[in-house]
Amino acid sequence: MEKVKILWVDDEIELLKPHILFLERKGYVLSTANNGEDALDMIDSEVYDIVFLDENMPGISGLETLNLIYENHNIPVVMITKSEEEYIMEEALGSKISDYLIKPVNPHQILLSLKKNLDTKRLVNQKVTSNYQKEFREISMALLDVRSLKQWVEIYQKLVHWEIELDKIDASGMLEIIEMQKNEANSQFFKYVKSHYKSWLKDGDETPILSHTLMKEKVFPNLLINKPNFFLLIDNLRYDQWKILQPIIEEWFTIDEESTFCSILPTATQYSRNSIFSGLTPLEISKRFPNLWKNDHEEGGKNLHEKEFLEDQMQRLGVAKNKMVYHKVVKQQYGEKLLHQFNNLLQNDLNVIVYNFVDMLSHSKTDMDMIRELAGNDKSYRDLTKTWFKNSSLLEMLKKIAVSGSRLFLTTDHGTINVGVPSKVIGDKETSANLRYKSGKRLQYKDKDVMVMKNPEEYFLPAVNLTSSYIFAKENLYLTYPNNYNHFVKYFRDTYQHGGISMEEMICPFIQLSSR
Repeated sequence: MEKVKILWVDDEIELLKPHILFLERKGYVLSTANNGEDALDMIDSEVYDIVFLDENMPGISGLETLNLIYENHNIPVVMITKSEEEYIMEEALGSKISDYLIKPVNPHQILLSLKKNLDTKRLVNQKVTSNYQKEFREISMALLDVRSLKQWVEIYQKLVHWEIELDKIDASGMLEIIEMQKNEANSQFFKYVKSHYKSWLKDGDETPILSHTLMKEKVFPNLLINKPNFFLLIDNLRYDQWKILQPIIEEWFTIDEESTFCSILPTATQYSRNSIFSGLTPLEISKRFPNLWKNDHEEGGKNLHEKEFLEDQMQRLGVAKNKMVYHKVVKQQYGEKLLHQFNNLLQNDLNVIVYNFVDMLSHSKTDMDMIRELAGNDKSYRDLTKTWFKNSSLLEMLKKIAVSGSRLFLTTDHGTINVGVPSKVIGDKETSANLRYKSGKRLQYKDKDVMVMKNPEEYFLPAVNLTSSYIFAKENLYLTYPNNYNHFVKYFRDTYQHGGISMEEMICPFIQLSSR
């Protein structure tokens, strides 16, 4: 095993020689510095496992050195101080030190701190890995006999939980295993959806909450009376992204209910989000609003009438007496503008706000090399989402909502999946361009790669003509045309797409929160 490297920083380092010799006899490798400047230079040029840092030094103080270390390095720091003054401890703890000791220290205190900070990490890593190995077997057994969408949700949530936990400990070997298990789960999930989706669209005991029933079932019955309510929809927010953002949001809110709903097919904004706001299936929207609905091949925006759809739904359900306003944030500037108008929002019963950033992020990964680099896999995609969120107008909006004491509903319209396997499709010039589903006539495809809807109206989808059909890609496939095939295969591989059938696209978070 590699020896632990320690950097000990103290302006009286020569007085600590007995402690250093003690640790060296225990097998640790010690380096020393007698001031903060030298310590920072050493940390920049050498990798250390832990730093012992004196608080009271001439020149750069211990606290200043601590802050400079954390600006550029992720390394545990143990603060050593002569003073027990409260402000020093608060400063140090506020800088997220790993531990602190009061002088004079003895060698055994140092040894205990080392074991607590380094061995604990090792033991945690082992515990997480061991727990997932146990869960792996349980999930594998569950996949053999899944009988309900509820069970699928539980399996997906477990996979997301362990994926995030393993990310924290950088367990690359285990991450490969969980990726394989997730792929197998999606393979089985596709078969389940293929067999049960049509029945979900019919009212019955087994019918899950779908896009078009979400507001009727989860929002309107839970509106606060005589207080403002906020419904925030983050386009394309996956369940795993929600779990990454959750700890930040919980600083301001209490989660009253965390649940999921199932996005309708296609898992694309044109269909899923219009259905959420209208309370209707796409077929019903096209019949009720023939002048507002646009099919895939038609020119023009497909989500320009969400406010009208929502007003109509509220009228039908008898909740139109509630004063509602609708906003869509597609640029940071508009998000900032909305913040300045926040007090005006408090005059409304229901504020509906759509945030489009995550959707733009997923599409940017296709179009921009830089985003491809930054979001190369699910972990980095989650990290990028978190970075955006911490610096976004959305977080500032959430803080204002929390302070106001309003009710908050947080959700999405669909998720997305990182695609990696191409599948050839042939269609005419009016065939839709989406990579995870196609709609059109005379489609040619590989049967094993897709779910087919030859009679779209049976699935409450509009048909452009009598021979129109829909196909939906399974697992992480993406649908490409034979023309210029190799170019498009390379261009779209490892990009985030939506519209098809996967747990990531269909199982969507719905969160009800109240301010702390």
